[in-house]
Amino acid sequence: MEKKNLRIVFMGTPEFAVGSLQRLVENGYNVVAVVTQPDKPVGRHGSVLRPSPVKEYALAHGLPVLQPLKMKDEHFLDELRSYNADLQVVVAFRMLPEVVWAMPRFGTFNVHAALLPDYRGAAPINWAVINGETLTGVTTFFLDHDIDTGRIIAQRQFPIPDDADVEYVYDGLMVLGAELCTDTVDLVLSTDGDAPSQPQQESDAHHAAPKIFKETCAIDFSLTAKRIYDFVRGLSPVPGAWCLLTPRDANTPAQVLKVYKTAKTHESSVGVEVGTLKAENRRLFVATADEWLEIVELQPAGKKRMAARDYLNGFQHPEHFLLK
Repeated sequence: MEKKNLRIVFMGTPEFAVGSLQRLVENGYNVVAVVTQPDKPVGRHGSVLRPSPVKEYALAHGLPVLQPLKMKDEHFLDELRSYNADLQVVVAFRMLPEVVWAMPRFGTFNVHAALLPDYRGAAPINWAVINGETLTGVTTFFLDHDIDTGRIIAQRQFPIPDDADVEYVYDGLMVLGAELCTDTVDLVLSTDGDAPSQPQQESDAHHAAPKIFKETCAIDFSLTAKRIYDFVRGLSPVPGAWCLLTPRDANTPAQVLKVYKTAKTHESSVGVEVGTLKAENRRLFVATADEWLEIVELQPAGKKRMAARDYLNGFQHPEHFLLK
């Protein structure tokens, strides 16, 4: 079978998935339909519906789009069957029921932004950076009953520089994942649907990558400077780490402060109350469990992201505040 004859249904939602869909389309693979999440209500009253990046790309290229509320809905399943897919490709979508992933004769494979079995879950890129990893990558695997546990088809590695934020890793893995996506489709084609795969090696040492919520992004200044440095870059620019700028005068309310970039100083802060602020030469520093950490870029409540040196122009007496 040639790739133009292999009927592919693509499933994905965010920009990360667009990279793989675009590579399939632009390289002549036969994508017969796209499945994505329903349009998301946005705006103050939720009156505006925003299509997913995958839907926008699919419509711009004339691809049929399916947006089921429930993956087991009979109308959706009938419509999905009508495309008679040989293979389904999933990138950053949702957990699929067996009736969906087992539908194509060649099965369904997923492109996951981590080196499985490490970092199973919804936010593998963020957690790899938060945990200070120096290496991550992408994995393709066949779907089965449990999330991110199927047989591994192929993997590619991606180094994480010490100064990289999650945006850098996201962009790199999107490109690498798209390459591995088409390579995996080619492997399925060349083996007539019998692509070799290996079971994942289970271990308690593997990291999880659960979904990130607002509460997840709160900075704990009782940790070491290195851990806070990695935490901030693992959430920058989205969703963004945050803390409370708290006056030592209890009569004044605290303010939310987002932190987008920090720098290690290797200057001991032992003996100083964690969260203590100081300013030197138009640079802002906070005491952690072991060292002073420089805050390089931040965003005060109700204002735009800015350099700390600009923030200090209107921020008097930082020693009167704590970060919590």
